[in-house]
Amino acid sequence: MIEKAAEIIRNAKHITAFTSAGISVESGIPPFRGENGLWSIFNPIFLDINYFHHNPLKSWKLIKEIFYDFFGKAKPNAAHFALSEMEKSGYINSVITQNIDNLHQEAGSKEVYEFHGTSRDLICTNCNKIYSATNIDLSQLPPKCEKCGTVLKPDFVFFGEPIPEPARTNSFAEIEIADVFVLIGTTGEIMPASIIPIEAKRNNVKIVEINIQPSNYTNKITDIFLEGKATKIMQKLLELLKEK
Repeated sequence: MIEKAAEIIRNAKHITAFTSAGISVESGIPPFRGENGLWSIFNPIFLDINYFHHNPLKSWKLIKEIFYDFFGKAKPNAAHFALSEMEKSGYINSVITQNIDNLHQEAGSKEVYEFHGTSRDLICTNCNKIYSATNIDLSQLPPKCEKCGTVLKPDFVFFGEPIPEPARTNSFAEIEIADVFVLIGTTGEIMPASIIPIEAKRNNVKIVEINIQPSNYTNKITDIFLEGKATKIMQKLLELLKEK
C-alpha cells in the first residue's frame, strides 16, 4: 500500500498535506482530545474567548504553562522534516495544518496555511499589534501591549473566534487545485477544518491517509490508508520517492 501511495504522489500534479495533532505527538506534544489528551487534564474554558477577556490572568497562567513552558520546547520530528524535503523535491505543494506549534516551518516547510493560527505570535486584543512570543517577557502576566497597554493573547483561534484569513481562504482553495491530499494524524473531528478533505473528495481528489488508527475519514473518503506512526511512514514514502 505504501508503494501505491508513493506512485500516486509521484504522478500527481498538485499535492496538499493536511496535518493535525497526530504529526506532532512524536515531538512530545499531546493531542487535545482522547484518553491522554489535554482536555482530560485541563478544563478548556481557559481558551474560551469570552472567559479570556473576563479572566485574562487565570487564562494566561495555563496558556504559559502549556503552550510556552511545555510545548515551546518541542522540536520538529522526522515526519515534519520529510514533508519539508518532499516540498523541496516538488512533491508537496502546500501544507494545511490545524496545529499551532510552528513545527512545519521550523522543519523548513515554506507554503504552510495555519488554519487555527499560531502560538509563535501574540496579538493585542485592542489595536491588533503583533509581537513575536520570543520577545515578550511571560514572567509578568498577563502580558500587555507596549503601544496601548491592553492584554495580549496568543495569535491562535480560541473557542468563539473565527478562522483567520488568509489561512481559511487559502486552505479551502486547495480543494479546487489539488489532485491528491495526504492526511497526517487527523481524527477528522474538528469543524470547520474537517470539512476540507470531505469537499476535496467530492472534487475527485485522491486521499492518502497516515494515522495510527482509523479516523472519521478512513472508511468514508480515504483511498489508501497507511496505518502507523507518521515518522516511520513519511520516511519510507520519502525513500520510495527518491528511488525513481
